[in-house]
Amino acid sequence: MERVNPFFHQYNTPHDTVPFNDIRMEDYEEAFMEGIRRDNELIDKLINNPERPTFDNTLLNNEDDEEGYYDLLNRVSSVFFNLLSAETNDEMDTLAQKIQPILTQHANDVRLNEKLFERHKAVHRHHRKLTPEEKCLLEDSYQGFVRSGALLDKQRKEQLRQLTEEAGVCSLKFSQNLLKENKAFTLLLTKEEELDGLPDTVKEAAALAAKEEGKEGWLFTLDFPSYSPFLTYSTNRELRRQLYMAKNTECTHDNTENNMEVCHRLINLRREMAQLLGYNTYADYVLKHRMASNSRNVYRLLNQLIDAYKPTAVKEIKALEKMARKKEGKDFVLQPWDFSYYAHQLKLKKFNLDAEMLRPYFEISRVIEGVFGLANRLYGLTFKENPEIQVYHPDVKAYEVFDKDGSYLAVLYADFHPRKGKQGGAWMTEYQGQWIDKKGKNVRPHVSLVMNLSKPTEERPALLTLGEIETFLHEFGHALHGMLANTRFESLSGTNVWWDFVELPSQLMENFAVEKEFLRTFAYHYQTGEPLPDELIERIRKSRNFMAGYNCLRQVSFGLLDMAYYTLKEPFNEEIIGFEKRAWQKATVMPQLPDTCMTVQFSHIMAGGYAAGYYSYKWAEVLDADAFSVFKKHGIFNTDTAQRFRDCILSKGGTEHPMTLYKRFRGGEPTIDALLQRNGIKRNNKMKG
Repeated sequence: MERVNPFFHQYNTPHDTVPFNDIRMEDYEEAFMEGIRRDNELIDKLINNPERPTFDNTLLNNEDDEEGYYDLLNRVSSVFFNLLSAETNDEMDTLAQKIQPILTQHANDVRLNEKLFERHKAVHRHHRKLTPEEKCLLEDSYQGFVRSGALLDKQRKEQLRQLTEEAGVCSLKFSQNLLKENKAFTLLLTKEEELDGLPDTVKEAAALAAKEEGKEGWLFTLDFPSYSPFLTYSTNRELRRQLYMAKNTECTHDNTENNMEVCHRLINLRREMAQLLGYNTYADYVLKHRMASNSRNVYRLLNQLIDAYKPTAVKEIKALEKMARKKEGKDFVLQPWDFSYYAHQLKLKKFNLDAEMLRPYFEISRVIEGVFGLANRLYGLTFKENPEIQVYHPDVKAYEVFDKDGSYLAVLYADFHPRKGKQGGAWMTEYQGQWIDKKGKNVRPHVSLVMNLSKPTEERPALLTLGEIETFLHEFGHALHGMLANTRFESLSGTNVWWDFVELPSQLMENFAVEKEFLRTFAYHYQTGEPLPDELIERIRKSRNFMAGYNCLRQVSFGLLDMAYYTLKEPFNEEIIGFEKRAWQKATVMPQLPDTCMTVQFSHIMAGGYAAGYYSYKWAEVLDADAFSVFKKHGIFNTDTAQRFRDCILSKGGTEHPMTLYKRFRGGEPTIDALLQRNGIKRNNKMKG
């Protein structure tokens, strides 16, 4: 019997999950090309339909594709590009370079199809009475055409096509260069004394890393679970400097992975695209469909935060310098590779608290129970691992998720630890979104959490830091947004919301990490079974705002850099490192080093969809602090509050304006007060939406 490409038919797996074990490398390109052919077939049927254009016969063809025939391109794209980030190899990288321009060309063919746009325009002008969700779908669809150049003349359409195709190639190259640079660097130590200050957990992980590479000694990498503890604990300043400089000069070297020219090109391509579409800057183009509305509001928020937090940040750095000079001498100059080390020393002195003290209480299987248990307490969800669901790597676990009434809700993939073919950082994504077909069947989502948390060693299970628990909770908040989606249309479900609203559910969940009632549900010593002592929990609570000023300004500085690039009206020809230093100068409180560069590794704004949108993290932090104050008022496990958050925000996706959804939950617009109060900094300011 002839083998059929698994993408070409229903998967016939539990919940129609991706049959990862059956997919071969050659299946991807074949499925991409067939998916494009089917897309074109659908468009031909649509534009040649002799009936008058209506909402139902124009917009619902793809949304109501019950058999998934026309969904092929979306299905293969979700698998391929998710694995390109989570489990790539040289073959996938090569195919990505080949297929990306073809996909961008196809997307342009769709969005710049004049007959197709004319049908959408006709429906936009004259349509039957629509539900609020249908109105959103129509508006999103129409604006999607307009924002992709449908109103341009033929010459400018062709210009835009060329710019978008080149931008797609540049974004991919940026990501591939960064992954290669990140994985290329290792620091191999062979002398015991070079490990001075490092905790046993860190040394064991480094010994295992060396062993896995067939080397003797201790191997350190630029992956966060290796890099961060080394900078925090190592007493060897020169080795800290080496590791810091390796990380912060990625993609600046004179080799094929240098991202300087790629960034220049991306910044200029986006400006040119926006100006072709009639905007002064790329930020103007982006912010038209954001809660912030315009760059003036973004800068107002960032400047409010600088005014409120910088005095605190300056005091924090002076306290670090004082401690360092006491130990090293009055001429000692605090450098960026010293920050984590002395911050740790100061935290120990002030609060007698250290991440390693907490690690034994945060064994990963217990943490998973705690996070899943939180979803159970709030929303009644239960999670059951199902080994019958295929996964793309042995590290990955697949769970069936059930709602409080016992009904099936979603599939959740969880991928916890770093490895060679995996990008750094943490993210949530989907292999299938949620939607309701025209027969009323609620198609449930398949959500994936991808993280780079501490791995188990030969001596111990995976023991996490409190910061890693916050990362887990953050991504799990995104997952809840996806899993609890309950909308008619997939393109509006789950995390398909305005970019400066998408971080609210994730950042809200981070608040639970330091709450005693939550910690009590899972934080037990992995050897003795003893609960995390009240005294340690109290120290966690008291230390929560440690370095709050510095940490806030760090995020604000990234927002300033992002806005500096994307508010440019003229071609960007400046040297990137100098431009970067000037752009965020207002928010810096540490020495700036001449050779380091954030831009060339700033995936969020170059390849991750946050261009002219990095401020969203701080915008959403105002929202999450304000929203969590409601949970605090009524009890952090209060099911009525949780249900309201689910009904008003998590289940609604992008079916209404974000501020409408937020006010329905909160009863009013957010203010910056709750954030300042949470961080121990009080000032009165309204946040505009």
